Amino acid sequence: MRGRLFTSSIQRKKAIEGYLFASPWFIGFFLFTVGPMVISLVMSFYNYDVLTPPKFVGLENYKTLFTGDPLFWKVLYNTFYYAVFQIPSYLVVSLAVAVLMNQQVPGIRIFRTLYYLPAVTAGPATMMLWLWLFDPSMGLINQVLWAIGIDNTPLWLQSEVWSKPSLILMSLWYAGSSMVIYLAGLQGIPQELYDAAAVDGAGSWTQFRKITLPMLSPTIFFNLIMGIINAFQIFEQAYLMTEGGPMNSTLFYALYLYYNAFKWLKMGYASALAWVLFAIILVLTLIQFKLANRWVYYEAADRG
Repeated sequence: MRGRLFTSSIQRKKAIEGYLFASPWFIGFFLFTVGPMVISLVMSFYNYDVLTPPKFVGLENYKTLFTGDPLFWKVLYNTFYYAVFQIPSYLVVSLAVAVLMNQQVPGIRIFRTLYYLPAVTAGPATMMLWLWLFDPSMGLINQVLWAIGIDNTPLWLQSEVWSKPSLILMSLWYAGSSMVIYLAGLQGIPQELYDAAAVDGAGSWTQFRKITLPMLSPTIFFNLIMGIINAFQIFEQAYLMTEGGPMNSTLFYALYLYYNAFKWLKMGYASALAWVLFAIILVLTLIQFKLANRWVYYEAADRG
């Protein structure tokens, strides 16, 4: 009995020490994450412009958002358009690059570094580069198109039709971050599986479909979830490169939220926008978790 009490006392002491060491994170989490979330939820029921005291309006902000703000639906369309086309293309490109970077060839580490480098490059500097590439009169992309005989080149960011595809194309520049995750997953697949498939006469494409994709499905699922979250929060590119134009074609949800909060000082309305965005991302994420049972393969769980 005494031994149990002594063991329990030691475990309690270790637990207290662990919580004490983790306390800076807990304090920061509740102070800078949970706290602002609770305040924004409360403020979503108020009319607040920073300069005057908040005025309680109940659900008026949410009602205005869905029934009295036509720009909200434009913003929602822009964001869904970006997500629907950006996420699949980003996942496919990053996976293709990871498969190439998984080959055992001389200098492969240098190529991996070069492909990953854009992911850690400063955002504003990268966007200045892409502004020049997309320049309709002297940008490198249009100059290449002219050189191969295409005269009717797009206006890219200056076109209402091409502005969103331009930003989607630019997002592929950052595929190196997902590539590294895919590469780790690829290197975790046992080589014995490929050897056994080769003995059975399976070609490279069959091995990719029957071995690589199933074994890599948890990694694909992780990148899919992160892709959804990142796509629906696109902000920096539109803010620095187009400011939401032309004709609001790149006015994405996060940028519209920012304008309401800090440009038009509609803090209560911006808080309502933030919680609607939170709900959209949460619902889409939960749907993916529900569908994951149909296509995500977990080796350890299946063995059990």
